[in-house]
Amino acid sequence: MPPHESCERPVRPSGTRYTSAVSPPLLIFRDLVHGFGGLPVLRGVSGRVATGELLLVRGANGSGKSTLVRCLAGLLRPQSGEIELQVDGQLHDSEARRQRIGWVGPGLAFYESLTAEENLGFHARLRGIEPDHGLALLRDLGVPAHRAAGALSSGMLQRLRWSFALQHRPPVLLLDEPFQNLDAAGEEAVQALLSAHLERGSLAVVASPIQLGLSTDRVLDLTDISAHSAAGERASGEATSDGTGS
Repeated sequence: MPPHESCERPVRPSGTRYTSAVSPPLLIFRDLVHGFGGLPVLRGVSGRVATGELLLVRGANGSGKSTLVRCLAGLLRPQSGEIELQVDGQLHDSEARRQRIGWVGPGLAFYESLTAEENLGFHARLRGIEPDHGLALLRDLGVPAHRAAGALSSGMLQRLRWSFALQHRPPVLLLDEPFQNLDAAGEEAVQALLSAHLERGSLAVVASPIQLGLSTDRVLDLTDISAHSAAGERASGEATSDGTGS
């Protein structure tokens, strides 16, 4: 495929449409706590995302957006709290959860010496699926399939991440700043894929520091949670130092 930096609006992919005969996906997380080096980042964060819903996670830098999404994806183990993913009426543990999730994030890397097509084919074999759908996504998103991943522009690399996330038709999408480095045509293309994903009854969690031009069902603002928790900790510390706390 000749290289180019724009793309047409993609054809909406086929996939499972959840009906009353198929139990739809449900993601629930309760009281998640996580930190790094003794510095708390997530402080008792809870939420729920049901079939066809999009949860937008907002917050200032350092508020824990990426940490939350990585915990939901099973890439980080929260220090405390619970995460439940139900698909087809079954609860999935962290290992099984990774098989039902599509992930887009800045840390998602590919083998630089392999072409975009070869990278998707490799991951398709690991998943035990045919590569056809992933290759169709490459075409729809305008990714030069025969170019080495290490030679892709940052925008094309982001489109490759979307192809990777969707190639196994996951019921759950976890997206960390998913429009990063995309031009206007790229944003339009991946928003169409996200809309099709939700219309099939699947769900998504999107982490972004800014308001996106998306129709969201739920918004979780981690800035408010972090500020409230920090204020509570300060008040508790002051009460203890005054001799009025336990």
